[in-house]
Amino acid sequence: MRLLWRVDAAWRLGRRPVALFLLHRLRLALGLPQRALARAHPPRGRFLPGVAPAAPDLPPGEAARLLRAAAALPERPDWHGPFNPAADALGLDLFGPGDVRPVWEASRFADLLVLVQAARLDPAGPHLAQAEARLAAWCAANPPFFGPAWACGQEAALRALALALALSLLQAEAPPASRALLERCARRIAATPAYAAAQDNNHAISEAAGAYACALLLRRDSAGHARRLARRVARLVAPDGGFAQVSAGYARLALDVLAVAEVLRQRHGAPAFPAPLPARAAALAAWLHQVTAAEDGSTPAMGVEDGSAFADLGLHGPQDARGSVERAARLFAGLGGDLPEEAGCAWLGLAVPAGRLARPARWRASGSQGWRSAGASAVLRGGRLRFRPAQADLLHLTLRDGPRAVLRDGGTGAYNPPAAWWWGALAGAAAHNAVVFDGTEPMPRAGRFLLARWPRVEDLPDGAWRRDAAGRVHARQVAVAGRVWTVTDRLSGRFRQAVLHWRLPAGPWRLTGEAATDGLVTIRVIAEQPPLLDLVQGWESPGYGRIAPCPLLRVTVAGGISRMTTIIALP
Repeated sequence: MRLLWRVDAAWRLGRRPVALFLLHRLRLALGLPQRALARAHPPRGRFLPGVAPAAPDLPPGEAARLLRAAAALPERPDWHGPFNPAADALGLDLFGPGDVRPVWEASRFADLLVLVQAARLDPAGPHLAQAEARLAAWCAANPPFFGPAWACGQEAALRALALALALSLLQAEAPPASRALLERCARRIAATPAYAAAQDNNHAISEAAGAYACALLLRRDSAGHARRLARRVARLVAPDGGFAQVSAGYARLALDVLAVAEVLRQRHGAPAFPAPLPARAAALAAWLHQVTAAEDGSTPAMGVEDGSAFADLGLHGPQDARGSVERAARLFAGLGGDLPEEAGCAWLGLAVPAGRLARPARWRASGSQGWRSAGASAVLRGGRLRFRPAQADLLHLTLRDGPRAVLRDGGTGAYNPPAAWWWGALAGAAAHNAVVFDGTEPMPRAGRFLLARWPRVEDLPDGAWRRDAAGRVHARQVAVAGRVWTVTDRLSGRFRQAVLHWRLPAGPWRLTGEAATDGLVTIRVIAEQPPLLDLVQGWESPGYGRIAPCPLLRVTVAGGISRMTTIIALP
């Protein structure tokens, strides 16, 4: 059955990504990437200049906060975790020993950026020497093309972008050892180009941007890399700002990568990126702004994400996307977001624009649409599937009152969770605020990151609908009047029962007839026949690699019921 699902998934993915993936496998079988990554010596010598320029004027308190962050850095990060640092990178088992994602994060050079910033704030301090020593130690511990740090082209690309940004902050050209490290990163990116393109996700953008950065700093021809990056953005980011991965976290990562590439382009005086990259990046910034809470920068947990906060010069962390929006909006749209005094923009010398990105009451983008009313906002996952879905979250609805999630998604968990049940608890149909027919998954899992039998999904003027492979249809419409939200779910097709799930925030939830309340929010469900409501324990992932219980309102109706209406009254 798994083979049939893989065939089905391949058919839905389309010829281009499948052909690229097969080309990648063929190249591996022929040993071409292996030969391209023949043993190279670790870079040695000086990585950074000997002095740091003075720091820019920063918002009050930011200098002290950054210096505290520099002092709190671990003396030596865990660059390998449970993975063998001496294993050939292309043949490394990335799942058997454990979860590689935290290991990769440690090699993205976020600590290098903090130390460089601290060196500008405190020229007499040890920070620049610490940054130099850390780069030398990393290179010695991670020889080129061995171990987990070199297993993925995207990681080499992000590392190159971070190093290039650090040198830009120091207003310096690349010293010999940095040039050698960038050359190794460029080789790693170039070794597996078909794999990156086949993913149709952030890998394709990151690797093209990383190759561009390497070419700039190595003084090679960067025009071809700029064109490739523009083509990747044109494919993966829609004119309305919708990203191939319907995920605030991965939209943020793509936007951060594009922003760093634009900063480097400007610093090195390279020609403007070809169309449509600037306009699509501006649209992506506007989309991320729509789903980011102005109060605290939180975003809805749509799709999957890994807690990335790349090139986070303002030290906002993975839970606050406002700095990413601010930086990209200024660079690509000439507008501001919600943080006019954003420290990261000050480090880059980006002036405060006169205008700000808008937040309309109604918006629509490829893969999602949203509403806003009286301080609350909702996002619906919908739209025709052009790219592979990561979770069974179609027609999932997130509702937030300011930054507080009232109806939420379960989140990601981990890409290699410690227990198999995490997959169903967080990625399955019952893990989302939508309808499940007869307890069955609409999209069976054909691989770790691959789902089969994609439903047909189309937008409606006020919502969206989907039809699964068994012919069962779920149509969802959303309406709002002030602080009262109404969600109408229409059902059709053959089914014995349907279960609607509403994932709730922590609180003293209790049932009162056909409603659930925590004393503030009241959720009432109406159907043609009285539905069965019960409060049960569900699961959510409050951050990458973590899972925790959460309350879940489960609404069950028998076959033959064609409509359920949920009314959410906010305080």
